[in-house]
Amino acid sequence: MRKGLLFATAASVAALVGTGSVNAAEKLKIGVTATLEGTYTVLGEDGMRGYELAVEARGGKVAGKEIETIVGSTDASPDSAVRAAKKLVEQDKVDILISPLSGSEGIAIRDYSKTQPQITVMNAASGALETTYGDPSAGVTPSPTLYRTNMDGAQWQAGLGDYAYNVKHYKKIATVGEDYSFVYTQVMGLTVEFCKAGGEITKRFWVPLGTKDFASVISSLPDDVDAIYLGLGGADAVNFLNQYQQAGGHAHLLGGSIMVDQTVLSSKGKAKEAMIGTIAASGMADNDPNPKWQAYVKAYQSHAKTGYFKNAFASPSLLAINYTNSAEAVFKALEQVNGDLSDNNKKFREALNKIELDAPNGKITLDENRQAIGTNFVTEVVKADNGDLISKVVKTIPNVQERLGFSKAAFDKFVPPGRDNPPCKKSYD
Repeated sequence: MRKGLLFATAASVAALVGTGSVNAAEKLKIGVTATLEGTYTVLGEDGMRGYELAVEARGGKVAGKEIETIVGSTDASPDSAVRAAKKLVEQDKVDILISPLSGSEGIAIRDYSKTQPQITVMNAASGALETTYGDPSAGVTPSPTLYRTNMDGAQWQAGLGDYAYNVKHYKKIATVGEDYSFVYTQVMGLTVEFCKAGGEITKRFWVPLGTKDFASVISSLPDDVDAIYLGLGGADAVNFLNQYQQAGGHAHLLGGSIMVDQTVLSSKGKAKEAMIGTIAASGMADNDPNPKWQAYVKAYQSHAKTGYFKNAFASPSLLAINYTNSAEAVFKALEQVNGDLSDNNKKFREALNKIELDAPNGKITLDENRQAIGTNFVTEVVKADNGDLISKVVKTIPNVQERLGFSKAAFDKFVPPGRDNPPCKKSYD
């Protein structure tokens, strides 16, 4: 393992990784942002664990240059993401930016990247649709310098609606979600598949990011539904589960991608056991039998318990693998062009446009909007032999594209996804 890795804490805005005696000309400066403050702190910390694994896998060097990482802390708000990015790009003069983690942050970074054509931005983990798709109705186009190797929130729901309706026989559901772009995108992905299959969404509840008291929502949940979909993450997810259990809730649950990964399943307390049997969908699954995934999990688990790994989960979360893949795509493209970032990164971006990753969670390629095409997993929460809660694969969906099989004309009606868009319909022609 490479030593000398220093990472930012939630209280610090930046730290250097891989400091040494080499001079600046022999270093590659990478700026990375993560939600190291607020509701999504645990997600940001695991994202940084994933980034660290990618750096260490290459011995701290790429294209013959020492990797120097400067970390910017955010709180999942668009303003905090832009502030962190501006510091990294305009003051620290990083060569490449890997950012951000959260959905609405991604839309803000998309717009900021258009003002900085000299730098390439690799999305770290954020999943709002508009980050790479833009908003055709408003004339907002994708950023030509922003790339995303993780699927968006709607792609991460591929297979869930069909499985809920046709296998679990859930005909009517209600949804509870955080009131921002990523969860709008997740609910969009669920809606178009579940409703097209014949399902009905009777009510949608939206709560602010960072909600602590869910009493009014829980008391308003309808009784005449087969299941409740939870588009929550981090502290919000844990707070809801605790309060839902205390209120005697016992409905079947469906989970969004960050509701059913180790950022929640590894939380303390018994309330999380309400998640046993919950079906969900995500770009990863804890018990994925793929040997590359199993090797990745082993690397994560065997890492020395220092820095961010001091409080590591039982296995990597969706955020960890996203950050790993984002960094690996950057490193692989840099190797292909021998570190050449001249002419506004021209050769580097050409390499990224053609990038293919045989990633731990499946093959990843990019479409014309520099958006990931990848593999999705429908899962069910089960208790492992050691007592840990894990997501178990029940179905794998390869080659998931951003338009989810819809024509551009039909898909553009879903953009931007919102509280009531798309509506629940059996046909979206």
